[in-house]
Amino acid sequence: MQQRIVEIASDGIHLSAFRGFMRISRADEELGRVPFADIGAVILRGHGSTLSVNLCTRLSDVGAPLVICGSNQSPSSLLWPVRGHYEQGRRMEAQAAASRPLRKRAWRDLVSAKIAAQATVLEATTGKDMRLHRMAREVKSGDSENLEAQAARRYWNALFGPDFLRDRQAEGINSALNYGYTVLRAGTARSILAAGLHPSLSIHHASRGDALRLADDLMEPFRPWLDLLVWRTTHEGSVSELTSTIKGRLAEVLTLDLPGADGVSPIQIWLDRLALSWAKTCLGEPGKLDLPGQPSPLELST
Repeated sequence: MQQRIVEIASDGIHLSAFRGFMRISRADEELGRVPFADIGAVILRGHGSTLSVNLCTRLSDVGAPLVICGSNQSPSSLLWPVRGHYEQGRRMEAQAAASRPLRKRAWRDLVSAKIAAQATVLEATTGKDMRLHRMAREVKSGDSENLEAQAARRYWNALFGPDFLRDRQAEGINSALNYGYTVLRAGTARSILAAGLHPSLSIHHASRGDALRLADDLMEPFRPWLDLLVWRTTHEGSVSELTSTIKGRLAEVLTLDLPGADGVSPIQIWLDRLALSWAKTCLGEPGKLDLPGQPSPLELST
């Protein structure tokens, strides 16, 4: 069963647990219920919202992280379960002990997959890959030549125009990207916890005080698919205001299907596989990071 990322965007909402459900209410009026079994993560960004302690406990019981966002749509805090995966201790120890060469090789694979996805998105939207497919094949261990940044400069201007600047504090397209990445980040955090890993023990990202550094690493190859959703949305109308319709569409990023050796699977399943493959890699088991292939530009353009 595909679990859902539940977003609470309205102001003054109270979340509580009622039997097997998360109950959503305002001013003592019930607005709806969501079965805990269906929840993959909860994103809370409505002002003046409140939570019950019992709700937090029930979310932890089902392994669903709670992400609280600031006004710019980016996560400001995370509540994640301490109740461990049955192999959590062993996997976290291996994760913490992962050698620098191992992490550099993993980062190479993640960056290569990200740039390849960016190239595919550009082919589907502009007809040109801006030589990104070639750059994806040239990424070295640890991305020593910083091809990720070089590709980003070409990618953003080709996708959203020469005047576009990726700015997490800006509105419009940037705000839509922030929101979509928050959904993707929450889904990635859920996969990390399910794999028995610690979300702050990163492969590459080193931001101090960031509790989701590993999520920032593992979500990189999937960011371009959210970018594609934002691009499509901008071509259908303005994104100056994030309406419920726009947010609902961006939240669908976790359900997008990507191909692999065993057929297509939604991004959330790929995130589960990727997190588990990193856990196995840290433990010294043979195999590579489990990453998806690329859909054809023709498939994406239809």
